Amino acid sequence: MSKYLVVVESPAKAKTINKFLGSNYVVKASMGHVRDLPKNEFGVDVENNFTPTYVTLKESAKAVKALKDAAAKAERVYLASDPDREGEAIGWHVAELLRPAKKSIERIVFNEITKRSVLEAAKHPRAIGENLVNAQQARRILDRLVGYRLSPLLQWSVRKGLSAGRVQSVAVRMVCDREAEIRAFVPVEYWTLDATMLTQRNDTFVARLNRIAGEKAQVGNEAEMQAILADLQGASYTVAEVERKEVRRRPYPPFITSTLQQEASRKLGFGPRKTMIVAQQLYEGVTLGDEGSVGLISYMRTDSTRLSQEALDEARQYIREKFEPAMLPEKPNIYASKRGAQDAHEAIRPTSVYRTPDSVRSHLDGDQFKLYALIWTRFLACQMAPAVLDQMTIDVTAKHYELRAVGSAVKFPGFTKLYEETVEDVNGDQPAPQPLPDVVKGETVSCRELKPEQHFTKPPSRYSEASLIRALEENGIGRPSTYAPTINTILERGYVEREKGRLKPTDLGEQVNALLLNHFPDILDLNFTAQMEADLDHVEEGRREWHDLLRAFYVPFTKEIAEAQRKMVGTLLEETPICPNCGAPMEMREGRYGVFIACHHYPKCKTTRRLERKTVEATDEKCDKCGAPMVIRSGRFGRFLACTTYPKCKNTHNLDKEGRKIVREPRPEPKMTDQKCPECGAFLVIRKSRRDEEFYGCKNYPKCKYTRPMELGLKCPRPGCTGNLAHKLAKRRRFIGCDRYPQCDFIVFGQLDKQTPCPKCGNSWTTVSKSRSGPAVRRCPAPACGYQREEENDSAEAASA
Repeated sequence: MSKYLVVVESPAKAKTINKFLGSNYVVKASMGHVRDLPKNEFGVDVENNFTPTYVTLKESAKAVKALKDAAAKAERVYLASDPDREGEAIGWHVAELLRPAKKSIERIVFNEITKRSVLEAAKHPRAIGENLVNAQQARRILDRLVGYRLSPLLQWSVRKGLSAGRVQSVAVRMVCDREAEIRAFVPVEYWTLDATMLTQRNDTFVARLNRIAGEKAQVGNEAEMQAILADLQGASYTVAEVERKEVRRRPYPPFITSTLQQEASRKLGFGPRKTMIVAQQLYEGVTLGDEGSVGLISYMRTDSTRLSQEALDEARQYIREKFEPAMLPEKPNIYASKRGAQDAHEAIRPTSVYRTPDSVRSHLDGDQFKLYALIWTRFLACQMAPAVLDQMTIDVTAKHYELRAVGSAVKFPGFTKLYEETVEDVNGDQPAPQPLPDVVKGETVSCRELKPEQHFTKPPSRYSEASLIRALEENGIGRPSTYAPTINTILERGYVEREKGRLKPTDLGEQVNALLLNHFPDILDLNFTAQMEADLDHVEEGRREWHDLLRAFYVPFTKEIAEAQRKMVGTLLEETPICPNCGAPMEMREGRYGVFIACHHYPKCKTTRRLERKTVEATDEKCDKCGAPMVIRSGRFGRFLACTTYPKCKNTHNLDKEGRKIVREPRPEPKMTDQKCPECGAFLVIRKSRRDEEFYGCKNYPKCKYTRPMELGLKCPRPGCTGNLAHKLAKRRRFIGCDRYPQCDFIVFGQLDKQTPCPKCGNSWTTVSKSRSGPAVRRCPAPACGYQREEENDSAEAASA
């Protein structure tokens, strides 16, 4: 019988750790979180010092039973969940569930899943970190307080199914604010002047107009530029100043969570969520042939750039062996972590630099290899010598004008031989880098060409996922474990969408943001949210009591909630809602059948009241089908115009952002066919669906609703199959499948595009599919091809036309 039970979060992590420990140990997975606040109840007793009620998650019941059975047979339990707040909380919840077994329960932590780290951690168990657990509890309860109180208001004011979050709402605000800046931006004209200079030794270089009469050159229009050109006619040009200096570029620091997500987005095109999923796989362990399961990187949720001495020594030894001596600096490169970073963790690095990307490539899938190579090269480069550049500046004068040329040349590549960071949003108006010739002060040069160019200032770019993470980090919003879930949440809930690789607020997102800004400015205030994150860090450090933190937040928050409810509900009911049984205020709640108001003292007092709002707005529009008045209603996709005689007349029109009616092009008349309806005997006609796809329908519609998909005229692409493809429907999902099913089970999802063949294999057609939050993806249906590519919006729209 095993003496020790070791509990981790996942089977992959359990598999890797199990091979390091002897037969006295058994390693079991909790399968993630085992307890949480209840889904259908508030779960926090605010009046009893914010006491939470935790319930065992249904999906964890099997894992919990296995843990309890294993704990009953063991002498001691070690909790080996991840080394952060979330991991500490998972360990604490497991400990609470195993408490009845009356076994010694201790915590072991390691930053990397290697034999040395795991065995060393097993020698030094400790008690569960109470402060870490309290910090996580405080965060979870804060999120519940905000989400549970705000979501009903959103659903009442905007539409069903919406939710608000403490960090996600701030992220949506940042995206909305950037969009507002772009809309408000007014381009300003300006001009640049580049002069091609010829030295006395027939060397050329380009200098840009830099100063006029000692002031920074600012040329606002063509007339001003023409005056300068006229003034420079026949002018003599003299080298006024030559400056040479050596510039050293330090290597980039090793990755932390935010910089890994940013660089993986820029270099690899990975979203933050994908980056963290792949990084988790590399951390928990990958099977490397005979070596078995091996953790390839250190823990990936960290904001510290600290590196262990062992990692530094190994990196320096590798550089010493594999590179020229000049690539190794005299001392290890040490990088300062940002203020407030948790230095108990290390930066993200390979567990052994001798496991090069090429040596493990055959054991990794494509995504794993790309991310591991990125982490490996960044880590190794951070311990290399700086790059050395010879930088030169030449100032040329002509009359009262000064032109400047700046150039640089690589003297020693240093770390750039291995790694260069990708830069976003480069200003294209800046002069291109150029090698500069040797000139001396006082030398006369001639001007071969003056090239004026018109420019306009550009609005700020929309956030990419990488730049939004950087902005969240710079403003102190969220922590390493929250960046990816935050962006994933705002995309999935339809508050933000991707457009050409950038994040753009949807109409819904802007509507929700405006509502929250109006009623809850503190919740969306960047400084307020950043201070809340700092306060949670103080709880973790033992400098702040977590109940006090919750109380300090909740008291003013309830006042804002009460005021918002008073405005919204009071306007409808023409009174402040008070419980008729106990006199307590009534507040909005979200139930199975929508939003209602309930007594604040629920469940002690179960008084509720149905809440109905005015959902119809009168308009001057007349129905273009029956002439009746039209009204504005709200549906799951927002506001729309509808006929007042519904359901007799079902005519509707969408509204644009300004509330104007969007006029649809009239549908073409159905095309007659000679085929008969099998249900009523009338002729079938060819109609078009909302997705612009043709189908057969009965001429007697709506009396007869028989329909049948059109023949696609396409052969099944599966080798050896002689079937034809047809539109099909199963489990309420449309797809294209082979008509020889079940002999052939070929299926493909997405919009059929017969106009665009596969550029890889030449197949005559492709499909385009789009999720609600992701970009459109074009795919080849040929089983042996595997081609796929993200589409721009206009391409996707063309496919559906």
